[in-house]
Amino acid sequence: MSELLADLPLFPLGTVLFPGGLLPLKIFEARYIDMVRACLRDGAPFGVCLLHSGTEVAQPGAAATPETVGCLAEILSCEVEQVGLMLIRVRGVQRFRLAEWHTQHDGLLRGHATLIAADNPVADREHLVQLGTCAEVLERIINTFADRDPEHRPFLEPFDLIDPAWVSNRLGEILPIPVRARQKLMEIEDAAARLDIVHHYMLQHGML
Repeated sequence: MSELLADLPLFPLGTVLFPGGLLPLKIFEARYIDMVRACLRDGAPFGVCLLHSGTEVAQPGAAATPETVGCLAEILSCEVEQVGLMLIRVRGVQRFRLAEWHTQHDGLLRGHATLIAADNPVADREHLVQLGTCAEVLERIINTFADRDPEHRPFLEPFDLIDPAWVSNRLGEILPIPVRARQKLMEIEDAAARLDIVHHYMLQHGML
């Protein structure tokens, strides 16, 4: 049975967070500063959702509508640059599906959601071969980032290059695809299917 998340604070953004992904955020709106403080105090995650409509920064008369599948975000670090400005780094934990959401008086969205199970293991030979070729490309990308700027790599260690879910999620984050396509990749509940899509994309674009 899926675990129910009641009254989950939501952060709708113009980007997609994948499980295991790293996302740096600059927090300056009062509603999100309060949310981060509460999450830090309680050791609790918040939900990151791609914006379906609306804007990241609150605008009068323009309510934000989130996509219904998002990812829990665990706060890894928080720095206060100045009064009213936080720099945080979060890690994607697990996907969830929103059943409903509402807007508080301060503009913060909260929702009720159910957790989506982790991807099933991949065992068939065809997808394991795809995993090997995709992992080689991803390893080259990781090494390139390490050579350019080892302090600001886009992925969190450990680099699990033998895990189909980890490899397909990391490629889903960095391939040059539209954000809606990235959202669809994140929503796929099957690592083999996600791996198949990123492998096909890289073949089409001469990356393999």
